[in-house]
Amino acid sequence: MGRARTIARRTFLIGSAAIAGGVAFGIYKVKTPHDNPLAEGLGKGEATFNPFVKITPEAITLITPHADIGQGVVHMQAALIAEELDVEFGQFETDFGAPAPAYWNTALSAEAVPFASFDESFGARTMRGMVGSVTKLLGVMGTGGSSSAPDQYEKLRAAGAVARETLKLAASQQSGVAVGELKTANGAVQLPDGTSLAYTELAEAASGLDPVSDVTLRDPSTWRLIGKPMARKDIPAKTTGTQIYGIDLKLDGMVYASTRVSPRRGAMNGYEENGADTMPGVSSILPVTGGVAVVANSTWRAMNAANQIEFDWADAPYPAEQDAHWEEVAASFTEERLDKEWRADGDVDAAMDGAEVISSEYRAGYVAHQPLEPLNAIVRADKNGAEVWTGHQLPRFLQQKVAAIVGCEPDDVIYHNQYSGGSFGHRLEWDNVTQAAEIAVQMRGTPVKLTLSREEDFATDYPRQIGMSRSKGTAKDGKVDSWSLDIATVSAARSMSGRLGVPVPGPDTQIAAGAWAMAYGIPNLRVRAYAVPELAPTSSWRSVGASTAGFFAESFLDELIHAAGADPLEERLRLCNNEVHRKVLEAVADMSGWGTPMGDNQGRGVALVESFGVPVAQVIEVTNTDAGIKIDRVYVAADVGRVIDPVNFENLVQGGVVWALGHAINSEITYSDGMAEQTNYHASEGMRMHQAPEIIVKGLENAEKIRGIGEPPVPAAPPALANAIFAATGQRIREMPFNKHIDFV
Repeated sequence: MGRARTIARRTFLIGSAAIAGGVAFGIYKVKTPHDNPLAEGLGKGEATFNPFVKITPEAITLITPHADIGQGVVHMQAALIAEELDVEFGQFETDFGAPAPAYWNTALSAEAVPFASFDESFGARTMRGMVGSVTKLLGVMGTGGSSSAPDQYEKLRAAGAVARETLKLAASQQSGVAVGELKTANGAVQLPDGTSLAYTELAEAASGLDPVSDVTLRDPSTWRLIGKPMARKDIPAKTTGTQIYGIDLKLDGMVYASTRVSPRRGAMNGYEENGADTMPGVSSILPVTGGVAVVANSTWRAMNAANQIEFDWADAPYPAEQDAHWEEVAASFTEERLDKEWRADGDVDAAMDGAEVISSEYRAGYVAHQPLEPLNAIVRADKNGAEVWTGHQLPRFLQQKVAAIVGCEPDDVIYHNQYSGGSFGHRLEWDNVTQAAEIAVQMRGTPVKLTLSREEDFATDYPRQIGMSRSKGTAKDGKVDSWSLDIATVSAARSMSGRLGVPVPGPDTQIAAGAWAMAYGIPNLRVRAYAVPELAPTSSWRSVGASTAGFFAESFLDELIHAAGADPLEERLRLCNNEVHRKVLEAVADMSGWGTPMGDNQGRGVALVESFGVPVAQVIEVTNTDAGIKIDRVYVAADVGRVIDPVNFENLVQGGVVWALGHAINSEITYSDGMAEQTNYHASEGMRMHQAPEIIVKGLENAEKIRGIGEPPVPAAPPALANAIFAATGQRIREMPFNKHIDFV
């Protein structure tokens, strides 16, 4: 049960900041709600109760501000509101809404502080409160870090409840029936005599009321939607090819553009048009930062003309050859580059003194984002501002970026968020939007649609961080006794923040994410993170730091357990010192029949990685065939506190596993002459359909806090696969992608 209090028509606040945040930034300012953006411009008879619900005589509109990048977040947000509002799918419309401080993300502080997700100490709560206060004061909108569900879980239910109770009050005043005798269902208030008053009929009456400020959220035992299998409304359109994405949009008078900018992330010394300016359909070649744009009467003609141009690119601001990148990473395990010592349990050095020490080095290279929908944006600029159509995960920052180019205030940039055909972190970046804006200011009044070619997308991507780990440890009396884990990567957070112009104070929590907060009570454990000076610029990639550190940690832990002569899953259970994590391990052991006999040339591997507060355990079964490794089955158990939609949960987990395995097996970005060598999917393959294993999923609900599941299925898959390969073949795979060392079928 929960209560939402003190809600006015123009404002809405759910969840006060921790008191420390209020003290640091002023309790009044922290607790002052943001204005309701829906209150401006309401027509006669139209009602809004908070920033998430608008009802007119014609329609019920639910605002779902988090970006839908394929994870089904519009569906999830709508379901949370609909549960309390008592409307069914098909009775309402959804809208991303305009960017506004009222849509600030309450959950972003969870990953921004140097405390484990399960740490509820005063210091942890204080710092989360302080970061949350800053996020609230700045009105930071953002989709990422699997934060959408924890951000919206209470907020949207409360929004639905406030709207419901206010509509009941309107019905009471209209009918003369006491509020306590009214019920709601199917988008209507129901009177005791059986009469139904549709919400749309009550909109005008409700528009004159102050929203009911004291509401009780419904007990889970009464839920109709949350926790039940639901049919996502975007799936039919996506399966029939009728879903409209940003790349599908057309505006009257629109021109088409494609860009070529430095694949070395440097300057352009010059270029030769080579007749590109006279090719069919081409209207102009315009400068953009780091290169040029070709404007034409179709995307295809713009791309063809761009490919005709010869460029003289300046040298890259990072090493030209891949080997030099690895050398820089290897040279970063120094005191000067120590970012933070995250764990110092027991006495590692004393435990290793005189003992038989095993050691290993693991590596993970750059990896591209490569979503199916190429990056695109439409921008129309005029003398007063601009209008933008594209899918993006940071809408208010997008407004700032475009405003700086157009020469206007951020509020004068009208932004229309779109469904995206994937992101995996790619749509946290700006180049497609800023390039479109740079073209648009040279053609004010004309809508410019920019679409990057697949090759340009690969060439100018900001890939996942490159990294390496060095581990050593000992076993004693058949148990893991000591472990020193050192991880060195470039900081994707600092790379991104540099482009955003927002500094990252303190250590980067993501370098060793998925490793430093592991729930293992190893007597002597040390985890250190080292920051590699920026090489090729990097960005967040699905599961961020845990995608590499999880592989490093769980793979070497398997080596330690093997050295101890213990069972990989039983020893993890013995070491596990967190009950929620333990139950996840127990669940996956039961699901997979761990310990039961396997056939010749078969093996099982297990891994447990927590990312974004979600413990995920995976068991993978493989067969070593004459042609290579065949992945047979994957068992996954994860605890998100509350599974909002079991169908979507299962789909996200299965998709995350396929994504993780495909990249672990096949994908890497390498640099030569300062440029990415991989130019398209043929050189950076995902998992093929014939390779995809059976994936069995179980969602647990033991954790106290609600978490998201978009990213957490990724980190545990590579180490579980590597450990299964060892069990089947005796070969340790210590580098991604695995196909450098072993074949797959």
